[in-house]
Amino acid sequence: MSLSLKKHLFLLLFLPYFGFSQVQIKKQYTYDSIPGDPLKARIYTLDNGLKVYLSVYKDEPRFYSMIGVKTGSKNDPSDHTGLAHYLEHMLFKGTDKYGSLDYAKEAPLLDSISSYYESYGATTDSLKRSKIYHKIDSVSGEAAKFAIPNEFDKLMAAMGVTGTNAFTSVEQTVYINNVPSNQIDNFFKVEGERFRKPVMRIFHTELEAVYEEKNRGLDNDGRKSYEALMSGLFQNHQYGTQTTIGTVEHLKSPSLVAIKKFLDTYYVPNNMVIAVSGDFDFDKMISVIDANFGGLTSKPVPDFRPASERLIKQPIVKEVYGPDAENLLMGFRFGGANSDDADLLTIVDYILSNGQAGLLDLNLNNSQKVLSSGSSTNIMKDYSMHVFSGRPREGQSLEEVRDLLLAQIMEIKNGNFPDWLIPAIVTNLKLEQARSFEDNSERASTMLSAETDGEKYSRVAERINRLSKITKQQVIDFVRTWYGENYVIVYKRVGEDTNLVKVVKPQITPVTMNREQQSDFVKTVLTAKTDDIQPVFLDFNTAIKTIKLKSGIPVYMVQNTENNLFDLNYVLEMGANNNKKINLALQYLNYIGNNKYTSAQLKQEFYKIGCDYSASASEDEVRINVSGIHENFTQAIILLESLLAAPSSDTTALANLVEDVLKKRENAKLNKNVILGAMQNYGKFGPKSPQTNILTEAELKATTTTELCVLLRNLNGYAHRIDYYGPADSTVLASNLNKFHKTPRLLQAVPPPVIFVEQSTDTGKVFVVDYDMKQSEIVFLSKGMKYDKTMVPVINMYNRYFGGSMASPVFQTMRESKALAYSVSSRYSSPVNKDRSYYNFAYIGTQVDKLPEAMVGMMELLKEFPESEKGFEGAKDGALLQIQAERITKGDILSTYHNNMKFGVDYDLRKDLYSRIPTLTLQDLKSFQEKNLKNGNYRIMVLGKRDKLDMKALGTYGTITELELKDLFGY
Repeated sequence: MSLSLKKHLFLLLFLPYFGFSQVQIKKQYTYDSIPGDPLKARIYTLDNGLKVYLSVYKDEPRFYSMIGVKTGSKNDPSDHTGLAHYLEHMLFKGTDKYGSLDYAKEAPLLDSISSYYESYGATTDSLKRSKIYHKIDSVSGEAAKFAIPNEFDKLMAAMGVTGTNAFTSVEQTVYINNVPSNQIDNFFKVEGERFRKPVMRIFHTELEAVYEEKNRGLDNDGRKSYEALMSGLFQNHQYGTQTTIGTVEHLKSPSLVAIKKFLDTYYVPNNMVIAVSGDFDFDKMISVIDANFGGLTSKPVPDFRPASERLIKQPIVKEVYGPDAENLLMGFRFGGANSDDADLLTIVDYILSNGQAGLLDLNLNNSQKVLSSGSSTNIMKDYSMHVFSGRPREGQSLEEVRDLLLAQIMEIKNGNFPDWLIPAIVTNLKLEQARSFEDNSERASTMLSAETDGEKYSRVAERINRLSKITKQQVIDFVRTWYGENYVIVYKRVGEDTNLVKVVKPQITPVTMNREQQSDFVKTVLTAKTDDIQPVFLDFNTAIKTIKLKSGIPVYMVQNTENNLFDLNYVLEMGANNNKKINLALQYLNYIGNNKYTSAQLKQEFYKIGCDYSASASEDEVRINVSGIHENFTQAIILLESLLAAPSSDTTALANLVEDVLKKRENAKLNKNVILGAMQNYGKFGPKSPQTNILTEAELKATTTTELCVLLRNLNGYAHRIDYYGPADSTVLASNLNKFHKTPRLLQAVPPPVIFVEQSTDTGKVFVVDYDMKQSEIVFLSKGMKYDKTMVPVINMYNRYFGGSMASPVFQTMRESKALAYSVSSRYSSPVNKDRSYYNFAYIGTQVDKLPEAMVGMMELLKEFPESEKGFEGAKDGALLQIQAERITKGDILSTYHNNMKFGVDYDLRKDLYSRIPTLTLQDLKSFQEKNLKNGNYRIMVLGKRDKLDMKALGTYGTITELELKDLFGY
């Protein structure tokens, strides 16, 4: 039954002075709330129609803001696809009040650029288009002389705002920020101005960034498969007929006129929503938002009438080619967010795939019938879809994977799933919700999505209650009715994609912009007084309670006073570097049971009680985790300990696992992101690296279940610690662990690790790996100093100032001014422990035809420190404000402590940052770069299509070595 909305009323009192009289002005705000809403959200509607969702969660003195426009790529004009996404980029360029030295002089030039783009789009003759573009480039250079780049980003950084970004999807365009609570007035003043009159400046270089984004998508086999799936499921609706980033043809001929029309049509308050979650006062927050957004003028928004889709009567089969490993996507289409389909679809999805006890989890993944499989839903406003994915084992066809997936749907139709599963799903959904609502971004996203999806918030708030009433028979009937031959399937096969059309690089003259200038608007914001927030540093002695078990094992605990969830870890300082078989043993653990339960039964037992377990190993650490609902802590520990004490021997499971490990290794050599990571390991260590420290194929096949079971049984016998975050007090926790955590009387020391020698980067070398892609990926590696805690504040500020944000010189120069890359950064990265070195890590992701220019641009920045006093002061202010408003809480207290101890630091290192940063100067950062980077040579790692790379240009940076994948992976 639908819950009724409660109306609330409160008065805000403003007491300004007029002459000598005091006048009281009452401003009334009404809001809706939903009984039982876990977010306790207040929902306001301003006079101009703007929706505002507010939820208070005082985990730290910050709030998370999401400003959404209820329009996305489905609203793009059919002749200008990608337009909503263009516009998202342009909302970072400023208005007539900021981002410009003199808007009166800049505006006519911007109008000229707009006019030239109209002519450019209307012209088909390539020579004429080239001449028009030359004019665009020339006038853009003149207009840029009035531009002040990235004032928005600089303001956010100076205010201590983090996570500044935006995204566009089919239904929405959303602008996100994580803001210190004392910046409410300043933040919403800037955001209100941002939406008042956005100006389309510095357009042609930003458009080039969109070109880059498109070309990166062409190299993404997953994106291509997803777009193919959408086009099959939605043959009439814009979900499938248009893509968010747009077509190559439309990208080549953008229209500023069309963008402005789109802006005027959809960026209106009655088509917008603001969702905020965090530490604030409701009355203060709504009054500030109203003061800055209430003046926006509402307009009628065109109705969107979703196209009707014909029934799919037989499977629609599509094929996609590319270098990545083969896989498939399969999808079914359903009604939208407000339909009954959405609830039933959710339950069906979790019956199939919940990570533990779903039919795909147990019957396919755990039974080792496929390499991997899963399902997920995408519930949108007009339609929803249920998507299945699968990867084949060695020798298995994609068609066989399809049949196995369809067979699991048939299991539901036949009612072959346990009666307890739906109630357990509801329990675990409550658990998932409780975890997610510990994060302000998740809370804000939940509120905003209800509005952009067109779903009543009351439905969102009571969703779990509705799901709990769904019966097994309802699920069976639903699946029998709607899951048949009506699916689209996309086979992603390994091979060359002959249909790709790259967006060709236009000739762009780098624009010179006024980085040291500030608009009056920005000066006003930066000088505005704000309330101080005092930093809170951890005292590990009081924040963490340490107890010892009877066995002598230390337990580090932080009590959870917020909810009834717990998280416990057994942590061994022993990883793959100590024993190459540890990863195989922990993977084997996932496929076996013990003397009481099979593997499937064990996973079901955990799922029934709202708990889960996992085991993983890094280079130097094994972590065995159990988490879930506190009331079932004892049961969960008993189950975990019984598995570790008596793991079952299953030769078939091990044989299948070995086969799958070998298959995954081959798949890894087809994945460009994995290859790039392996290249970085090679750059640091050479051919003998943690990446290559693995069991050979012969060693894998020679490993026995006895060896692995002995290793697993002995894990509790090594020296280790226990980390616990949960509601239990120390007495109860110690009692349970003493009783159930079984260890021998004497604990073994962990075996010594293999030591990998870091390679010198004093001599310039270039390593090239051939990969079939349109883009190129370049990494510059330079070995730096060993860990020195006294240098941490300088390094922190250097990274923040130089290459860590959109306001940094690296981003501004490479992307904003020169349009040489979509993705670019530079960072002096911290080692994993005190025995390893820092490395400067500079990255460029760019079109292969821009590679020579991009490399020159990056090297110039690394060798000639770009100085900006205003940029430095803003970065410094932002760093201090971020520390002031940052709180390390919950389980993060434990991870912070142990990470610090890896470097021999037994206190909150932020104390050093906070005391040292105010004394730092720009000269300190310049001296740091000159000492550590300017004169250093680099190992340069280049991933790209060999015959497209400019090898002559690469040769100017050092000796070129072409690497094979075996060199990187060791197999």
